[in-house]
Amino acid sequence: MNTVTDKKPRLTTSAMIASIAAEGQQVTAAPFGKALVELAAQRPDIVGMTADLAKYTDLHVFAQAYPERFFQMGMAEQLLMGAAGGMAKTGLTPFVTTYAVFGTRRAYDFIHQVIAEEALNVKIVCALPGLTTGYGPSHQACEDLALMRAMPGMTVLDPCDALDIEQMVPAMAAYQGPMYMRLLRGQVPRVLHEYGYTFQWGKAQLIRPGKEVLVISTGLLTMRALEAAAELHKDGVDLAVLHVPTVKPLDVAGILRECGQAGRLVVVAENHSLTGGLGEAVAAELMRAGVHPVFKQIALPDAFLDAGALPTLHDRYGISTQAICQTIKRWLA
Repeated sequence: MNTVTDKKPRLTTSAMIASIAAEGQQVTAAPFGKALVELAAQRPDIVGMTADLAKYTDLHVFAQAYPERFFQMGMAEQLLMGAAGGMAKTGLTPFVTTYAVFGTRRAYDFIHQVIAEEALNVKIVCALPGLTTGYGPSHQACEDLALMRAMPGMTVLDPCDALDIEQMVPAMAAYQGPMYMRLLRGQVPRVLHEYGYTFQWGKAQLIRPGKEVLVISTGLLTMRALEAAAELHKDGVDLAVLHVPTVKPLDVAGILRECGQAGRLVVVAENHSLTGGLGEAVAAELMRAGVHPVFKQIALPDAFLDAGALPTLHDRYGISTQAICQTIKRWLA
């Protein structure tokens, strides 16, 4: 059931892990957990696994509905990935959750050797991707896309909102092979339904047309790009938004088609480091194809980020709606 967030003053000195929903924005609680429960009713092969973080990855919803199909592995992410690989070998379809820093940095070699090398059907779903927590570098997974994109055979997904998550979950289960999804958890905004959006596997979708600027975005930054487009429209800036929910495999044809339109500034926006994410993936494809628009990136710096209040950090590192608007105005000027 959809709700609307309570109106409250914007936090600047607290909220180390805050909701990404704006004041009054429509939200859905735990869309991943609810979608997995609904799917599991028709798929007895689906099991849920976590490393002591069911409550914080919305997997507790699944655990309550299917306790006999839920496996709590404790604070042992490497064991979690190894066990998930073993379950996949028996014909089960494990959905594995943890924080993105633990699922990628801590357990990387186990995913590589146990899951990816054998192309096992394990779905890795990780919360707190990029700058979605203020608890500093130990919890900020600003390089997870780079790590998982580099792993052979790994599909990489970055949903924008609750609708994206709800539609990705059954698509993930229908696909045979390992995959990594960045998870927005808790009270997740609903944005894309206003644009008639339907998730399409491996496809970038033009959510909003525009003639002056093209923003190619993924995940949280698609929501921010749409908000920025609405604000910039008031100043006469016509901004298009191309959402890329599937970071790997990349929809090269769709991206080249949009970037091939002359006269538009092309901006890649992502909640990830400048290094190794969607921006560099798009830039490489443009170079290979001989398509050379004016190209810019909105992303997190190649640095260990500060700890602090999440809204403040989004402003500081340029991924808040206001910061995106200011940056694009500066580039156009």
